Amino acid sequence: MIWQSPLRLWLLLGVLALVVAYLVMQRRRSRYAVRFTNLRLLDRVAPERPAWRRHVPAGLFLAMLALLVVGFARPSAEVRVPRERATVMVAVDVSTSMLATDVEPDRLAAAKEAARRFVEGLPDEFNVGLVAFAGSAAVLVPPSTDRDALDEGIDRLAEGITGVQGTAIGEAINTSLGAVKSLDSEAAKETPPARVILLSDGANTSGMDPMEAAAEAVKAEVPVHSISFGTPSGFVDRGGRPIQVPVDGQTLKAVAEETGGMFHEASTTDELRAVYDDIGSSVGYRTERQDISARFIGLGLVFAMGAAAGSMRWFSRLP
Repeated sequence: MIWQSPLRLWLLLGVLALVVAYLVMQRRRSRYAVRFTNLRLLDRVAPERPAWRRHVPAGLFLAMLALLVVGFARPSAEVRVPRERATVMVAVDVSTSMLATDVEPDRLAAAKEAARRFVEGLPDEFNVGLVAFAGSAAVLVPPSTDRDALDEGIDRLAEGITGVQGTAIGEAINTSLGAVKSLDSEAAKETPPARVILLSDGANTSGMDPMEAAAEAVKAEVPVHSISFGTPSGFVDRGGRPIQVPVDGQTLKAVAEETGGMFHEASTTDELRAVYDDIGSSVGYRTERQDISARFIGLGLVFAMGAAAGSMRWFSRLP
């Protein structure tokens, strides 16, 4: 926390002086009560009440003063706020290797479930789009705030949906960038704050060179966060014959490093969820310093109302 007007905090010495004065007055009052010999009259003018009630209004009032002084000093702190016009493109590999069952029930089904959870955790005002890729890439859902359309798009993710087999990581990045730049009339001139989340289990086998696509992402200032999903022992069954499809994340790692994104490896559904949660915390918000004096002033006003209510309730007078 940083104080924009720290000198005003010296006013807390005044509050401290009031606390000391209150304690001194209470001590004198107790001494006077002991010297008061007419006990019957003392009971009338100062009937017995729970001792703590007597101090609650004064305590709340002094706390209110302290909070108002702190608010007057204009404290500021770093606050996470949603990015304006933020756009996230989720690109999911739908090649045959994603049917490997080394991750239950299979890689693709687990990826769909984790992607849905990731999107649900993003702010509602975020534009989110979906790209499917195998040997080529296609936009299934253009970026928008329509979560129902996105949910339906995730449901449509399936092996062979792009019509061409292979793993075109470069095409997935390039297609995602194109979708970002077509967000609105301003996006073509100035790319909105955007991220590409790329999930795959293998190396690039077709289409555009991933590093060329990464260079375009750098120009557009769009980091690519990549996720290598699967295990080295993965295989798919083709006509009763197992075909090994071990995970290969070298290309994904290189792309992430080139674009300033993050690279993650996940071999289970729980790990993939954790990766998405980690990415979401960095993608969904930006940190900026904001004045938080209203928090202290508001709490101070609550304490003031509490002091007034307690005084009227127990003593039928304002503090």
